[in-house]
Order: sequence, then structure tokens, then C-alpha cells
Amino acid sequence: MSNVSDTFFRLDAGYQQYDWGKIGSSSAVAQYAAHSDPSVKIEEDKPYAELWMGTHPKVPSLRHDDKKSLRDIIANDPDRLLGSAIVKKFHLSHELPFLFKVLSINKVLSIQAHPDKALGKVLRAQDPQHYPDDNHKPEMAVTLTDFEGLCGFKPLEEIADELNRISELRNIVGEEVSSEFAQKIHSGAKKGSREDEENRKLLQAVFSKVMNAPDDVIAQNAQGLVKRAHERPGDFNKPDLPNLIIRLNAQFPGDVGLFCGCLLLNYCKLHAGEGMFLRAKDPHAYISGDIIECMAASDNVVRAGFTPKFKDVKNLVSMLTYTYDPVEEQKMKPTSFAKSSGAGETMDFDPPIEEFAVLQTTFKEAIGTRHFEALEGPSILITTKGSGEITADGITLKAEPGFVFFIAASTPVELKALDKDFVTYRAFSEPN
Repeated sequence: MSNVSDTFFRLDAGYQQYDWGKIGSSSAVAQYAAHSDPSVKIEEDKPYAELWMGTHPKVPSLRHDDKKSLRDIIANDPDRLLGSAIVKKFHLSHELPFLFKVLSINKVLSIQAHPDKALGKVLRAQDPQHYPDDNHKPEMAVTLTDFEGLCGFKPLEEIADELNRISELRNIVGEEVSSEFAQKIHSGAKKGSREDEENRKLLQAVFSKVMNAPDDVIAQNAQGLVKRAHERPGDFNKPDLPNLIIRLNAQFPGDVGLFCGCLLLNYCKLHAGEGMFLRAKDPHAYISGDIIECMAASDNVVRAGFTPKFKDVKNLVSMLTYTYDPVEEQKMKPTSFAKSSGAGETMDFDPPIEEFAVLQTTFKEAIGTRHFEALEGPSILITTKGSGEITADGITLKAEPGFVFFIAASTPVELKALDKDFVTYRAFSEPN
């Protein structure tokens, strides 16, 4: 039996050392990179931020055995490896329709949103330097450790309450827009109704005032906001907010993100194993934790705060959806995955987009084997905990933390747990 396969093989995934990453061995990214490749020596004073699994030309994954890039392997036979329906649907020749990552977050990432496909094309044409492709970039995060982030605008009543309580926010928004917002918002408006449209316009006016405020006005009011968080934490309508403001101010002193992020967006805490989906045109930021992330293959980012990088305020203010759901509605509700059976449990995090879904397989209750029917598209699998084996195309390979695998379309798979800690995540794409 040959032990070389084009349809199932182990990958070497590259990592990125952005300064927001967790430091040294505290980073899941560093742990996975070093465990899967013994030549990687963790530097304990350096950040390890992202592990990239896929075909993105910036950090392409390589076949473990011969260091051939996954892009080149797929290019040799895209119809067989990706599935002809996927090739046709996404017009692919050598790449996956998604990019799979592990992120280890020590410092807040910039508050940002991503364009949808229509806006991606416009931004790319207008400003190719800042918008490198014309795709959309919906993202999904599933947490490996406890996680905190900012996601989507808060319910409008909460924002109105803050404008009333926090004079620094009111100073920036201005008396006229603040009063109009408080008086005119419609509570309980149905999505898509005229009242909902009016609500979104009112929210856009508040956000625009914050984002267009002069730097000196932001800096002066940020000073007052941080002082308030230290001295009068009871002024805030959520007990977590004062500490959040103090911590993020230490990372980005006097930043507009204290207002457009901490005060206007939902503060979201997830426990390990929970997930959230970030639609195109929804503002968000990751604050801390280790996560699995999957996204459409794009690099388009429109930034708002907590960043030294280019902020495209005009496009940002005009592009956002201005939905204002409570934080619980940002969380994903995974379902049991029908195309699997046997020991353990497989949950399907399936966002409302076409490019990807993510399977989480655990064996908390019973060590044994779990079978997966062949999928109609490609997938990438990573082991995040424990020890096991993965069998496909007549080959069995060891699966340990940080070990990453490519599985071609139409390839059935078996996962065998060797202990109850065995956990894997598998990103995949199917035509329907």
C-alpha cells in the first residue's frame, strides 16, 4: 500500500508574528507550530499571532512529506481535489474558497468591518493599494479558550442610556444628535420595517459623529472617560465596561476605539467551544483568547479604531449595516452533523454564506472511531487537543495538537480517538 496520496495528506502550516499575538509558549499558535514541526523553536519574548492553513499566496501551506505547496498540488487536478462543482461555483483553479486560521490574541485587534462582494469590487477599483482583491470576507470564530471581543452594535436603548450617563460620549456626538437619537428611536421595531430603517439612520448619525470627531476632541474626552472608569465605575450601565475601557486604553491610549468600540459595540464573552459569525459590513474586534477562524479568501479590511493603520472613515460610515442585535444573537447555534456517525460528537458551525462551514469533533464521552461520509468539496482539518489517528484513502496518519491535514473532495474519513481529550476542527466547502 502506497503511503503517498494526493487526496489525503498532512500539511505544514505557516505562522505570522503580528505584535497583537500572545507571547512565546502562552500562544496556541506557537504551541501548534512547534509541536507539528520540531525545527520551530519558540522564542519566549516574541508574539505568535496566526497560523494559516490553506492556499493563500502570502503564507501557503505545504505538503509535509515533500514541501510542495498545496496551491501547486491543487493546480495539477482541481476538479478531482476540489470537486468539479466547487471549481465551477467559485471559479477556482488552484486555491480553496476559504482560509482557515488559528489566532492567539493578547492585544485588541483593530475595530474593523469587511465589504460585501459588490462593495469589494468598488473599493478595489477605487483604491487597490488598501483593498487588494474584490472579494467579500465574512468570518466565523470558534473559541479554543475563553475569548472576549466586540461584535455588532448594541441595542439602541443601551446606547441611548450611555449617551445620557456618559458626558464624554455626549460631548463627542453633540447635543443635537444625542437628543434626536434618544427621542426618536423606535423600541421593538421589526427588522426591515420603516421604523427599523429610521433606527439605523439614527445609529449611523451617532457613529458618524464619533468617527469624524477631531483627534484633540477624542483625546480630551478619552482622558475623562478613563478617569470616570477608575473613579466612578457605577456610572456605566454594564459592570464589565470600566475595566474594559481601562485595559484597552493601556494598549491604545486616548483612541477613538474607546468610544466607537467599548461604548457603541456589544462586548462579547465566549467560553471554549462557542462560536460567532461576523457578516460582511458588521463592525467587530477581537480582544483576547485563542480561536479557530475561518473566512472567505480575502484581505479586505475597513478599519475604525485601535490601529495605527489606514482608517477609511468615509467608506466605513457609509457601508455598515447598522444592525443592533443583543450580544446573545451574535453567537452561533451549531447543529449535529448528519454525515457522521460512531463514537464522539460532531457539531456543525454553518454560517449563512456559501464558502465554508466548520465541524468540531470531540470524544468527551467515549474513545472510539467516528466515520465521516465523503463531502462534495475540499476540507482542512486541525487537531487542537489530545491524541488520535485519521484514516482516509487507505492511509492512517497520527493526529496530535497542531497537526494539519488536507482532505480532497469525495474522500470518506475516519477519526479514531486515542484519548478523551481528542478534539479536531475541520473547515470544508460544499456546493450546496
